[in-house]
Amino acid sequence: MNAPLDGSGAGTEGGAGPAPESVVDPRLEGVLQAARPQGLLPAHAQAPEDASRPWPVVLLTALGAWLAALPLLGVVGMLLGDLMNRSAGPYIVGALLLTGAVVVLRSRGVALFVEQLALPVLLVGAGALGVGLFRDAGVGGGAALLGCVALAVARVVPAAWLRVLLGVAVAVLWAVAVTPQRWDLGPGASLQAWWVSWHLLLVVWLGATVALQRGQGGRAAAALESLAAGAGLALLVGLALWSGMTFLVAGTLGGGPGAEIGRELGWRSATSAGGLGMQVLSALLAAVGGGVAVRRWPGLRQPPYLGAAGVLVALAALMPSLGATLLLLALTVTSGRHRLAGAAALSAAWIVGAFYYQLAWPLGHKALMLAGAGALLAMLAGWAMAKRRGVEEAAASAAPPSPVASAASEGAGVPAAPVARWARAGIALSLIAILAVANLGIRAKEALIRDGQPVFVELAPVDPRSLMQGDFMRLNFDIPGEPEERRTGLLRRQRPHVVAVRDERGVARLLRIADGQPLAAGEMQIELTPKDGRWTLVSDAWFFAEGQAQRWEKAKYGEFRVDAEGRALLVGLRGAALEAL
Repeated sequence: MNAPLDGSGAGTEGGAGPAPESVVDPRLEGVLQAARPQGLLPAHAQAPEDASRPWPVVLLTALGAWLAALPLLGVVGMLLGDLMNRSAGPYIVGALLLTGAVVVLRSRGVALFVEQLALPVLLVGAGALGVGLFRDAGVGGGAALLGCVALAVARVVPAAWLRVLLGVAVAVLWAVAVTPQRWDLGPGASLQAWWVSWHLLLVVWLGATVALQRGQGGRAAAALESLAAGAGLALLVGLALWSGMTFLVAGTLGGGPGAEIGRELGWRSATSAGGLGMQVLSALLAAVGGGVAVRRWPGLRQPPYLGAAGVLVALAALMPSLGATLLLLALTVTSGRHRLAGAAALSAAWIVGAFYYQLAWPLGHKALMLAGAGALLAMLAGWAMAKRRGVEEAAASAAPPSPVASAASEGAGVPAAPVARWARAGIALSLIAILAVANLGIRAKEALIRDGQPVFVELAPVDPRSLMQGDFMRLNFDIPGEPEERRTGLLRRQRPHVVAVRDERGVARLLRIADGQPLAAGEMQIELTPKDGRWTLVSDAWFFAEGQAQRWEKAKYGEFRVDAEGRALLVGLRGAALEAL
């Protein structure tokens, strides 16, 4: 065979100099040796030569090429800047740069450095073309046309990894194109529009997948496979981000840029529950995914697996973006696309965790529902393992192991029993690690409650219309300084502190934002927490049991515990005379 078995187009394209020594995977060589005597492959079939370059060499060369490309592109920009301002200028510049980059990427024997130089040229060409398209065709039309250009480029470039990235670009651009007007990720209707956009793209992705499975596409099948991988990855990320921030991630990100991204996602969690139609379609997609898995893997036609599928369908009915993710997971894992299947599993876990922040549900109900689903899945997994052990024991007692099975077991090098023991040990260690982390966090909070100084901070007025929202109360504190000053530095690594002084009752008066100067006698500092683009004390909400709004509406002070380093914890609310509520 002169080409790789998977048709990925890997080989000596784009390389210069002698090819590196071929290294054949022993597992692939074993498959070839077994297939030749059976006539599945011709007698002269050989494993493809691996002429790929070592990734450290590619990475260092790419870094040098990108650094060299920056001044080069600057010179080109100065020379062609006047042309960009004319009506047809962006199209001319974009077409020239895209054509040159594609020619270099398709050339055989080109040096690796020159090949990497073509990548920034490709990006600049697409950007120049996008300027003209978005200017003349609007957001939707420009995104659709630029996505078609990316699709055409992906069809002709030989590198599979570049086609994957172009597939991501195509999916994102087309998602923008089919989203009606409100494409800025704003609240309300725009979220539903984005949900529709991602599901329309899911239909396109399913069509491409069906074409690949039926052998359609011919020589373009390799390019279509890479494009579908990139588009599927974009779909999974889009569905996960649509669902909002997942469980406890925002709290572990601290005060850096990651936390800011988490908060931007978190505010959408309350509005992403969706309507009845979205929930029904999500459940249907999850059911279709289960049907695909059962059809392709008949071994799943057992009560435990069918029960697990029912639990997932029920969860998908509550989480509108979970059904499409489960369908992608079923299609990828049963077709051997393990990397994309791993991304789908991660996306599904993210979406389930995001349900924790759905404010339309009381916290206790969400916890019971998720815990119940987890317990039911665990019982079904135990049932499936018990049935499998019973079948294996029955088969072992009925007949001795065949020579082929013995040889396969010896060739694998790892008997089945130790694998099971290691799996159980891994699960046990993971459970211990989770409990340890949770208990360490609880212990730190309990120490702060026990040893921290009691501090009472007066609540500032808030909009009465948003004071009580379901099972939480909106809090606000009068942080000193102008709003612009409070918003400054949200992306810095360390959180700022506010300087305060307490009276004899423990009521703190907030004086100023700490600027690094030594504190005066009687002063203390309290760490601030970023919330919705501003700084606040610990939290901007107080959660309580449903039906207890009248109890907490008399609150005038927030009760905190503060340690020597300024870390604070909100432990309660107090009335006008500091009485407990």
